[in-house]
Amino acid sequence: MRVLRSSNRFWRFTDFPGSSASAAQHLLTDLAVRSELIRVRKGLYWRGVQTPLGMSPPHPDALVRELVGSSAVGPAGLSAANALRLSTQVPRRAHVAVPARAPESTGLVRFVSRPTRTARAKARLTSVDVALLETLGDWESVVEVPSSQGWARLRGMLEADGAMAERLALASSTEPGGVRARLAALLSAAGRHDLSDQVPDVDPRTRVAALVFLSA
Repeated sequence: MRVLRSSNRFWRFTDFPGSSASAAQHLLTDLAVRSELIRVRKGLYWRGVQTPLGMSPPHPDALVRELVGSSAVGPAGLSAANALRLSTQVPRRAHVAVPARAPESTGLVRFVSRPTRTARAKARLTSVDVALLETLGDWESVVEVPSSQGWARLRGMLEADGAMAERLALASSTEPGGVRARLAALLSAAGRHDLSDQVPDVDPRTRVAALVFLSA
């Protein structure tokens, strides 16, 4: 049986075009009962590698790609700060931001919906790009290094990667006001005043509140 010969891949009912949906469902359910598969959610199963402790689970990154793809998808919350080396904390479940209505979270991944931030997909943000925007939005609650040190690190990333700076500026149009204020300031600090000017402006009160952490 090809399911049993496989390893490190997902299985769905649609992977058996020669069988009816009910037959495929029965097969996968039976294999899960026998611990030959892990049931991830309704209609989705995983075949890892058998170990003395049982079937190895899917890596969170593989699960994210299977459920939401990779376009403009990236870490959120503590996962984002950790990915950028601004925090050593690792959440129990990976936090992942999706520029759409996110699917139901799983035991391995907590999905965060960002349905209004449509420019992220248009700008074709990478996972690192998404992590930076998410961290700018949640700075006070996720960054554990001194703000000056964290800010310098992000500035250095934009100084070293002009394409990244351009993508972020393009994606900024649908970000919240506080994120826009911080991104504009970060682009200016990185010497990209041309891109900073492309970030939609925010009202003075929002800008002051967003940047006060830099003087703390």
